[in-house]
Amino acid sequence: MRPEPKKRINTQSDSSPLAGMDAAFAGLDVPVSPDDTSPVAPPPPPTTPVWKMGRVVLRRESAHRGGKTVIVVDDFATHLPSSVIETVARKVRAACGCGGTIKGRQIEIQGDQPAKVRVALEAEGFTVAGVK
Repeated sequence: MRPEPKKRINTQSDSSPLAGMDAAFAGLDVPVSPDDTSPVAPPPPPTTPVWKMGRVVLRRESAHRGGKTVIVVDDFATHLPSSVIETVARKVRAACGCGGTIKGRQIEIQGDQPAKVRVALEAEGFTVAGVK
């Protein structure tokens, strides 16, 4: 005994699947005009830092590092959270093209390149003192 063939559903419909939806929205009174002149909001002002970055001090150190020199960025303002210090450290490391770490509230940048560190910190809004 042979089973009945499966009924096929036509998927190649000539009409749009949403063709019957026009009647559902016919009762709505929504004005749509191509020359809609609704007021456009002005662009927001440029973002400024919520807090002042303050002053930092650069130091050149090589003690307890096997003779390798590092630049230490120290004396961050007490109101700056550690997340801001981590972000600044990431940007300074990228600007210098070297490694570094954060120890407490200090940033240690590998290598003897205080000029690059100074430029990167000043670009972030810090006043830099210390190593020239």
